[in-house]
Amino acid sequence: MGLCRKVGTSQLLAMRRDVMDISEMIDNLVKPSDWRQMVESGSQREGFRLEGSDTDMMYWPNNHRVIWELSQSRYYNTHRKTLILCDCSDSPPGFSLIYLLSPSRNGGIQRACIRMYNRYYISSSIYRQIMCSDYILHGPCASRKVLTVEFDYAYCLVCDFWPPSASSWIDRCHSWPQHHVVKDILKSGCHFVAVGHKLGNHEDHEWRISFSLAERTLVNAMNHCQFLT
Repeated sequence: MGLCRKVGTSQLLAMRRDVMDISEMIDNLVKPSDWRQMVESGSQREGFRLEGSDTDMMYWPNNHRVIWELSQSRYYNTHRKTLILCDCSDSPPGFSLIYLLSPSRNGGIQRACIRMYNRYYISSSIYRQIMCSDYILHGPCASRKVLTVEFDYAYCLVCDFWPPSASSWIDRCHSWPQHHVVKDILKSGCHFVAVGHKLGNHEDHEWRISFSLAERTLVNAMNHCQFLT
């Protein structure tokens, strides 16, 4: 009961999350169709309203898709989607180089491309500098403070498929989360944020796999006691 007074009741948390969902839906309806955003993927989105809770925003070009293998390209109309292929062969787990399979019309991505191994790889450090030039850099994010609230903006790329390297996680889900939650998470794929591994061979060009959407789904699948704990 004490935690409910501090964090919020289950009904209050549900309302906060609903408001965030509606806000995200409206924002994406009024924004240009070639960009998507996920509103507040951090503690604010999970339902916390504690002093110092961060506010995270994720943005990605909606007409670009990252794929893990060439066979996945059959799911897309390549006249409408620019496809980007992963190259994990020389990167630590959770990180990958990515390169264009077809030319991009996105100015930021075009300027972030470097020639390597006879391909056009998208450099995470260059892309981060281009997209976050007017903000303070904070890891993969552009950061700014409005009054007492800190906002982090992550400009990323989206992938509709679950990473093959994370397939073992699926088999570990026996008692929790429930099967339908796991299915939803797998269908939602993942994102790539513009930051490399500090000990990787290509720190300036690698991208980190982000599971922000999966984390949000898991938090929403918790009962109130689990969430408070």
